[in-house]
Amino acid sequence: MSDFMVNNEETNRNNIFLMDKTANPAPLGLCAFGTTTILLSLWNAGIIGLSSPILAMAIFYGGIAQIIAGLMEWKKNNNFGFLTFVSFGFFWMTFAGVLMLPVLGLAKAPGPADLAAFLAVWGIVALGLLICTLNMHRSLQVTVLAVFLLIVILVAAELTGSGLIKLAGGVMGVIAGGLALYIGIGQVINEVHNRKIFPV
Repeated sequence: MSDFMVNNEETNRNNIFLMDKTANPAPLGLCAFGTTTILLSLWNAGIIGLSSPILAMAIFYGGIAQIIAGLMEWKKNNNFGFLTFVSFGFFWMTFAGVLMLPVLGLAKAPGPADLAAFLAVWGIVALGLLICTLNMHRSLQVTVLAVFLLIVILVAAELTGSGLIKLAGGVMGVIAGGLALYIGIGQVINEVHNRKIFPV
């Protein structure tokens, strides 16, 4: 009898998990990543300055909102979404820290080689995610490829000090952020209209 009760409790827990009716967290994570990437890339392209809007976005929307989305993906047993959103959420918060700690007198300002190394390790993460997307939707593949290329270009910009390469990184960042934003907004529009308006 006790074995039956244990098995029945496990079945009930599994059924509750399978009947998860919570919202899809991917649009939140994608929009948070996309908008923050676009904003930072406008700075890389020399269009805007590195001021409080970028830092605030990096901490709160690119950072905290993506982490929330990643934790929701964990609940849905989506390892790819969990890893992607939590990792890049903390990337944005770490990036804000890299900029803020020297100003606060808590750390030495990074040099080009330091920033190149920082970005390079994230390039490894992006490459791993890119390999994962080879078994996923084409729009996601292209988006993660754009993110990987963005990181490669920014590493090259730091190592060479080339303003032209940094500008190219800004352009690639706007593309990568725009693609992420497209998928995120597209998913919600399709859901609200209950039909496939945007191919995502």
